[in-house]
Amino acid sequence: MRDGIPDPTSKAHSASLADEAAPEYDDTAIRFLEALWGEGFLSPGGPDEVRRVVADLDFSGKRVLDIGCGSGGITLFLAREYQPARIVGYDVEQPVVDLATQRAREQGLDDIASFVRGEPGPLPFPVESFDIVFSKDALVHVADKEALFADIFRLLKPGGTFAASDWLTSHDGEPSEAMRTYLAAEGLSFGMASAARYEAAMAEAGFVDIRTVNRNAWYREVARGELERLKGPLYAPVAEAVGAAYVDKNIKTWSAMQTVLDSGEHCPTHVFGTRPV
Repeated sequence: MRDGIPDPTSKAHSASLADEAAPEYDDTAIRFLEALWGEGFLSPGGPDEVRRVVADLDFSGKRVLDIGCGSGGITLFLAREYQPARIVGYDVEQPVVDLATQRAREQGLDDIASFVRGEPGPLPFPVESFDIVFSKDALVHVADKEALFADIFRLLKPGGTFAASDWLTSHDGEPSEAMRTYLAAEGLSFGMASAARYEAAMAEAGFVDIRTVNRNAWYREVARGELERLKGPLYAPVAEAVGAAYVDKNIKTWSAMQTVLDSGEHCPTHVFGTRPV
């Protein structure tokens, strides 16, 4: 443990893959998504979308947590461009944490950035550990939004800020047939909810200055371009890297996603809140 933060090299955070369920984001998934979105990025928009999420934040001298850090691209981007005192990337899957740790070392950022793997559930950090909690399109994997935001609130120092992007739906309750088709195509542990539920969960946890910004209009056009690239110029090089069958499967997934983006049921959204002083 370093400065109250679990050490990712400790036994508690270095379980072998043999002891874990098969990861959703294995080496093939990482290579595919990075071919589409850039090295280290497992969600859309690249650095520009990250900049939009953190545009109002001051990182200088701050301790930052990145929940669902994936293969580390965003965590290391924030470390390099915004220079916090410390940033910790957290994920539940070992392959991405291992790759992120390697990249931090290779980029000379391991004095600022470190990575921790933990089991799904309460985040393994002490109360009031962080000035900023950030997440990029990862909280969708947590179904219990109320417990999630209570835990994030616990980790923030008084006056601390939560800023994230996540994949939401336009409503709670039963998804449409088109949404069920898309979720089945993804095959991931998505626990999608509406902006209203996020806002209510955050308010219940104690957050103030809660704000959500619907990014559907942006991503439905970006996703359309991603699908065309997968069908066109990216098909051959990506198929060479991960196999044509994997690319074909994801073309079907992107097509199903485009339907729910166009209907407005799938709503990528920015989410903000503050822990009162």
